Amino acid sequence: MYIEDKSEGLVGPARIGRVTFSKSGRSVNYRGRSFLKVGNGYKYNHIAHDNGDHFWISGPRKDGQDRLYPESSRPVEIDDDIAEEYWRDIRGES
Repeated sequence: MYIEDKSEGLVGPARIGRVTFSKSGRSVNYRGRSFLKVGNGYKYNHIAHDNGDHFWISGPRKDGQDRLYPESSRPVEIDDDIAEEYWRDIRGES
């Protein structure tokens, strides 16, 4: 999933990583943190359960334009444990 931290502003640190979903699908777990889905956030769709920070979490895009503001020059980190799978299965590259 694409995970962007919106607590610092509209263009925050972002990464691609593997998440798990709760049984209800209302929360996402990533690296020991839980993010609750919200329906009416301004430029965010999840809130961190531990501190209330805002995040945008979505499926990664095949074209790599995951950021809400793709003109941002901030890099998107890719977790090492999923990098090969991401480039092969999502982006379609070898």
